[in-house]
Amino acid sequence: MTTNKRQTSFSLSSKTNDALDLYQQVPYRIATASNLLVLDRDAYVKQITDLDTRAIRVLLNVGSYGPINAADIAYQTRLDPYSVTRAINGLLKKGLILASNDHQKSRSKLVEISDNGKPIYQKISDYMAKRCDAVLAGISETEQATLMMLLEKIELNTEKMLAGNADTVAKQGGTPTRDQSEQIRWFKRTQKQSQ
Repeated sequence: MTTNKRQTSFSLSSKTNDALDLYQQVPYRIATASNLLVLDRDAYVKQITDLDTRAIRVLLNVGSYGPINAADIAYQTRLDPYSVTRAINGLLKKGLILASNDHQKSRSKLVEISDNGKPIYQKISDYMAKRCDAVLAGISETEQATLMMLLEKIELNTEKMLAGNADTVAKQGGTPTRDQSEQIRWFKRTQKQSQ
């Protein structure tokens, strides 16, 4: 298999004690796969739209789950709220999303896909389905189900770890960053939803 050859083509350094074999580190491997899957690195996505990765992820969430507010998009995507708000504002300016008529019922502005945004959303979501098929080629349905279950566990464990680290910083007198405070909120929200 190619991945095995890639692993054996790199030797662990003798310049450090107990060199970390990154190939065996699950978080590192997930990050590597994630780097390959970044939407705006995909030449075909660049033919569909000039939106950057964050704007695409926000547009997909608005099209799939809208009307939705920025906090829910941030929670769903795990993007920082500032980036989500910037992406929403950019998409509003481009006319790809619009403020929902239902926004009076919510503390924060709800957004939904606009008529102008629907064709772009459809092109991107159609391609995302093909892309998913290509990424999962040769992986059985049973393996896919196991992968989805494992990814959920990894996400929950990571959320718990990051929130715990941010909480520890706060308890030691430090000031968690906005992103770290958001991780604590996300963890609490997940805990509340699972009760």
